[in-house]
Amino acid sequence: MSVSANTKSFKLPFWAQIIAGLVLGVLLGWTARSQDLSWLVTTLEKVGDTFIGLLKLAVAPLVFFAILVSITNLRKVNNAARLASRTLLWFMITSLIAVAVGIVIGLVTNPGAGTGLTPQDGAKPETTGSWTDFLTGIVPTDVITPFTELNVLQIVFMAAVAGIAALQLGEKAQPILTLSESVLELLQKALWWVIRLAPLGTVGLIGNAIATYGWDLIGQYATFTADIYVGCAIVLFVVYPVLLATVAKVSPLQFFKGAWPAIQLAFVSRSSVGTMPLTQKVTERLGVPKEYASFAVPFGATTKMDGCAAIYPAIAAIFVAQIFDIQLGVGDYLLIAFVSVVGSAATAGLTGATVMLTLTLSTLGLPMEGVGLLLAIDPILDMMRTATNVAGQALVPVLVSAREGLLDRNAYDKAASSPVDEPQQVTVAA
Repeated sequence: MSVSANTKSFKLPFWAQIIAGLVLGVLLGWTARSQDLSWLVTTLEKVGDTFIGLLKLAVAPLVFFAILVSITNLRKVNNAARLASRTLLWFMITSLIAVAVGIVIGLVTNPGAGTGLTPQDGAKPETTGSWTDFLTGIVPTDVITPFTELNVLQIVFMAAVAGIAALQLGEKAQPILTLSESVLELLQKALWWVIRLAPLGTVGLIGNAIATYGWDLIGQYATFTADIYVGCAIVLFVVYPVLLATVAKVSPLQFFKGAWPAIQLAFVSRSSVGTMPLTQKVTERLGVPKEYASFAVPFGATTKMDGCAAIYPAIAAIFVAQIFDIQLGVGDYLLIAFVSVVGSAATAGLTGATVMLTLTLSTLGLPMEGVGLLLAIDPILDMMRTATNVAGQALVPVLVSAREGLLDRNAYDKAASSPVDEPQQVTVAA
């Protein structure tokens, strides 16, 4: 027993494992690039791809059952319609603030100036987003393809229809709901095992990014990269704390203490959906009722994207317009805000915001070749964008719960900083 106790006492906390993975990944990536070690680059790529592949494996069924169960759980909450509408309202408000931050930063810094890039450096993406594709693409043509092709938006649609139908059936649907809740817990348990591999995945993902792109690419996109990180940081550490202090009237520092495990995992995995079970867990630990959290967090994980759908497309649109020497007017900036609020569901997926960017560029009439200018730098940007997404997905349930008098303020004040260190408590109750 003494050996076991000693082993446990020397166990690194999860956040320290993540940081160690980041440092090791940077060192290995730099070594692989500077010494031209192709085998090390390949190894880092395989490790990172395997981690992302494991996350992808759980995404489709996780989204379906999480949305289905979350909608049916609203029957357990008083004023369910009011809570749902308030959640959607705050999603829109925070998205508007985030896109405004992005536009201001883009206008002040001129990210496309002085890069040395020309329109010829860009290339049209293989797939693009448009309002027609977005609206018609919501409804699947069959029930299998959305799962095999990982079309999260169509999966959300089917899950919402199934959830609403279950609510209408009442007790007749109870066997299906019981099965769905069990499957959801099983998926979350399996995903927990994947999450525990995040430090190793960090080494591969960060190392491969450094080995593949190096510092030269970051330097060429220095202003644009800094804009994304600064914009996300302003939303994360200025806008969100102000909302917590003024709207929810709670400690912003305590929020970050409780939510940090999910935020750091989002930064590494670049996956809002993959982080969803942990996001829900930390949200519950911050005093949000389980019945409401089980609706708000899955809903947010597929539609609430302040980083990918607000800050990023705003700055990227300004960047592309400057490269192609196109002047944007007030109406264009209003269109960017509109797309960010209404079209954010288009970003639903595992990683990246390319669909949202193409939707924004097509709405503004900007050249699609601009997307090709940003694809190389995207993995580095996506880390900070996803961390901002997940922080917002935890923030809104706290704001709404506080405003509606549902927040357990005692639990909020005692929220643990590293709930992922307690695997027996990580199962997310539906």
